[in-house]
Amino acid sequence: MTLPALLPGLVSPVDAAYARLTEVFAGLSVTELGAGEPAPSGDGWVLAGDLAAGDAALDAFLAWDDAQVRRDYGRPARPDVIASFGLHRYAWPACLLITVPWFLHRRVPRLPAGSVSFQRERGRMAVRVDGFACLPDDPAALLPGARVVADEEALRAEVREAVAEHLGPVLAGFGPRMRRRGRALWGMATDEVVEGLWYVAHLLGEERRGVAELELLFPGTTAPYIGTAAFRELTVPDGEPLRTRDRASCCMFYTLRPEDTCTTCPRTCDADRVERLRQSA
Repeated sequence: MTLPALLPGLVSPVDAAYARLTEVFAGLSVTELGAGEPAPSGDGWVLAGDLAAGDAALDAFLAWDDAQVRRDYGRPARPDVIASFGLHRYAWPACLLITVPWFLHRRVPRLPAGSVSFQRERGRMAVRVDGFACLPDDPAALLPGARVVADEEALRAEVREAVAEHLGPVLAGFGPRMRRRGRALWGMATDEVVEGLWYVAHLLGEERRGVAELELLFPGTTAPYIGTAAFRELTVPDGEPLRTRDRASCCMFYTLRPEDTCTTCPRTCDADRVERLRQSA
């Protein structure tokens, strides 16, 4: 029996997941490149591998962040702060390329840095999947490039490895600009994985499952990542507990507005978190 007969309509292990991502989060659309199809270039597109090189492509990428900060806040930011903003704006959506197919369909694509292009002004990414991992009972296990793993824990290991394979070179490119090394960079990577999927799981109406999955993904012993998913509940005397987490890294936004920290920032006290979460609700 031929593969198409076994798998009617299933030609990509990730296409459905990326389409669902765009349905709930219109700010990001993902195109999977076909065999031999060139990666997009020009018109604001940048290859993640070029960002990892840390040269002219990274200079141009960070010039956008510098201009945005000057325009929106009326003042320049330190170069290391600009680089931190730039990394966050790339890494947050890049991690979703791996975590969303895992969360929705238990498939983990491999995406080396040279396989992902980004056009951030339009919220677009283009990817070339370099194989994927899945579970034994997944129909996609019969597709070319599939690598079947034994169980859910093995699949979680694939998620961590795939993110590290993609982000590791990118962190190396950004790190000198950010004045951060090793532990600080991987703390930021941990935050990008957790907060990105947490947000999308909420949009999907599956926040509780998303939190549970992330707690299993990062139990605290998964180098090079730093710490656990770090979720906790805030006690509210007159209502239901509110979920928050404590970031492993700092986005440095406080250097622009000291009074306006992130809700999950270690600098934000629990009383302020409760007030902000109530307002957003």
